[in-house]
Amino acid sequence: MVVTRFAPSPTGYLHIGGLRTALYSYLWAKRNNGKFLFRIEDTDLARNSKEAADAIVEAFKWVGLAHEGEIVYQSERFDLYKSYVKKLLEEGKAYRCYMSKEDLDALREAQMARKERPRYDGRYRDFTGTPPEGVEPVIRIKAPMSGVVSFVDGVKGEVSFNASDMLDDFIIARSDGTPTYNFVVVIDDALMGVNEVIRGDDHLSNTPKQIILYEALGFDIPKFYHVPMILNPEGKKLSKRDGAVDVMEYKREGYLPEALLNFLIRLGWSHGDQEIFSFDEMKALFDPNDINKSASAYNQEKLLWLNAHYIKQATHDRLIEELRFFNVDISSHAKKELLIDALRDRAKTLVEFANLAKQILEAPICYDEKAVEKFLTADGLGVLEHYFEALKNVKTLSNASDFETFTKTFLEERGLKLKDLAQAIRIAMVGSSVSPSIFEVLEIIGYENVIERIQKLISYKRS
Repeated sequence: MVVTRFAPSPTGYLHIGGLRTALYSYLWAKRNNGKFLFRIEDTDLARNSKEAADAIVEAFKWVGLAHEGEIVYQSERFDLYKSYVKKLLEEGKAYRCYMSKEDLDALREAQMARKERPRYDGRYRDFTGTPPEGVEPVIRIKAPMSGVVSFVDGVKGEVSFNASDMLDDFIIARSDGTPTYNFVVVIDDALMGVNEVIRGDDHLSNTPKQIILYEALGFDIPKFYHVPMILNPEGKKLSKRDGAVDVMEYKREGYLPEALLNFLIRLGWSHGDQEIFSFDEMKALFDPNDINKSASAYNQEKLLWLNAHYIKQATHDRLIEELRFFNVDISSHAKKELLIDALRDRAKTLVEFANLAKQILEAPICYDEKAVEKFLTADGLGVLEHYFEALKNVKTLSNASDFETFTKTFLEERGLKLKDLAQAIRIAMVGSSVSPSIFEVLEIIGYENVIERIQKLISYKRS
């Protein structure tokens, strides 16, 4: 059985790089009828944020990546980690190091002065003397002093690290007793049964250390997949300006979760030329062995295109519910379906959708002055006033067809074209000369409000 996991540290919010890793892990487990687990790595008590941890959980719920079992919090497992530290000490696979911070800093400075890679020199590795007073020891693993640590990565292929060049006796427990990242990751992955680890390639340098710990603890080593980073269009590290923001910011900006997931799966993986993937298709097709070896470029226009696609595909009920988040409640509006159909092809985000809906539902509080100047000339205003007077006498108009028939008859009787009136009506209805089909807009707004809005614009222009 394939068991994967996502294990973020709550020192910041969940960004899209982390969400992509979580998505890949989730899909691979689901394709193999396996398990996808969720763990919060909160052992860094000084930097952890409960707010960030809660936001990560919230983001998972929003995008719909359901995990098996309860969320595991590492901060609740310190006694477990201490028992494994004790085990390694008793077996002679780890040792207490009494080197002070000052001595370690001095060692590193001397090594750098000799143009050597800074590393611990192992002076307490086989220490049998009397420990110095006043120094709380750290616990270090006995790493191999020679040879090669290698593994086959599902993305990168064969990866090797020369032990003498890359590894030293790294710390597994700090002087205050708290365990370090690499140590607890190995213990938790092993005990949780995780056998395939998909993560960002910024973790690649951690892998040889973790392999050493797997072997020291007698655990099976999982299969690793190290996913290249997401870069900005210029090939540089993703910044907040480029989209490296809290995942929930995408919700606030009006993206649908399925659009974001579809966008992310294509950042580093493909299935022919296919661009649109349903969730079921993702689960059926994704294979981490096919992840690209090179970094992917973030493309905002592609994300907007995908989001527009999913807005067009969403049901009326879904969009009604989504719009509530943006303070637009049309659930009781008599023309809610017509409003949605009039706008769904015009909005790339739910923010745009909500603003367009408000523009129709709420009477304009101001007008586009350039549009007023262009379309409400003396002649244009005169046509609108005549239309207003005719409209007041016909109170049976209720749908788009009624409004269209009435308007065309009005224009034909006066030898006019729709272009002589339509933009003025638009300005009266929504404050600008841009809107969906004018007759659908009139139906949505309703006869009484149409009369009121035209009268308001005439008064504004005459004042």
